[in-house]
Amino acid sequence: MANVSVYNMEGKEVGKIDLNDAVFGVTVNEHLVHMAVVQFLADRRQGTQKAKTRSEVSGGGRKPWRQKGTGHARQGSTRSPQWTGGGTVFAPTPRDYSFKMNKKEKRAALQSALTDSVNENKLIVLDDLKLDDIKTKDFAKVLENLKISGKALFVLGDNDKNVVCSARNIPAVKTAQTSELNVYDVVNAKTLVITKDAVAKIEEVYA
Repeated sequence: MANVSVYNMEGKEVGKIDLNDAVFGVTVNEHLVHMAVVQFLADRRQGTQKAKTRSEVSGGGRKPWRQKGTGHARQGSTRSPQWTGGGTVFAPTPRDYSFKMNKKEKRAALQSALTDSVNENKLIVLDDLKLDDIKTKDFAKVLENLKISGKALFVLGDNDKNVVCSARNIPAVKTAQTSELNVYDVVNAKTLVITKDAVAKIEEVYA
């Protein structure tokens, strides 16, 4: 079992915690992690791009000139792809980019991402994270105490409005509940901060 330090909001170590190897100590499967990231990004694509083919462009019904004897190359329509104002040859059409991953694959990918965070010392466990008011300044002070710079993901055990709203104005910080945890956010974060109660919930669901 991995044994990591637990810190308070002042950045002081207040204890240790044993992390479940079934979640934070698995063999990292890079292929599944890559698949999960690609799927997450594919699901976010709108897929609304559209261009007209030669059959959809208006006009071009009449043959521009007779077949032979003009000295021009033969043409059947002014809406052929080689003409200005003509259709696009292989025009993009609206489509769905999403694809399916099995539940076991998703679970294994997240376990791999969390394990990698532990292996690379990206993981910080917080004893608790509570703010009295919605103040970005107070949350920024927590970041300073924990010496966090760059992209950070804070995983919370519950939806604490004060914490979520205080972190919202800091561009490099993202908050998520355990039910919203995904591989892309874990991999994309330079630092992963998880509260003790969130660790317990993650282990309960994914162990």
